[in-house]
Amino acid sequence: MSPLTIILIIAGLIVLWIIFAYNGFVRLVNRAKEAWADIDVQLKRRYDLIPNLINTVKAYATHEAKVLENVTRARTAAMNAGNIAEKGQAENMLSGALKSLFAVSEAYPDLKANQNFAKLQDELTDTENKIQAARRFYNTNVRDLNTKTESFPSNIIAGMFNFSKMEFFELNEGEEAAREPVKVEF
Repeated sequence: MSPLTIILIIAGLIVLWIIFAYNGFVRLVNRAKEAWADIDVQLKRRYDLIPNLINTVKAYATHEAKVLENVTRARTAAMNAGNIAEKGQAENMLSGALKSLFAVSEAYPDLKANQNFAKLQDELTDTENKIQAARRFYNTNVRDLNTKTESFPSNIIAGMFNFSKMEFFELNEGEEAAREPVKVEF
């Protein structure tokens, strides 16, 4: 083999490696975006359940306007949150507000016995579980992307084509109460 052939083979291998590395980044970014879309769908479902829940509670717990207002305010903040960190913080506030709502509902036996309220509880529990699963899926994809973005030699490709790390969707560190799932059992 001539030196020119060897150089062309090496150059060809480098080009192929760049193509495969680039496509790997595209795949990871798209998986992370898809995973975020899954979270977004579940959060929207959660937001859609809350007004029905509030209306059901309102009919029984007319003296709890502040709790209902807090849930509504937290829902609005969560829906309007911008980046992933803001979304996580807003979701923490919403979870806390929902916990307060369910704690208040225990003082109203007729409300606890209401079939509509029980159905909404079940749907909310299911949605919370789906959010948790979607969050794990998203964070796994973000971890894979971030690892590849930081690892040598793929970090060279990441830098060349402006692939960057993504944020995890996680709970705030100092809020132990928010780490507990929303309890909807009575």
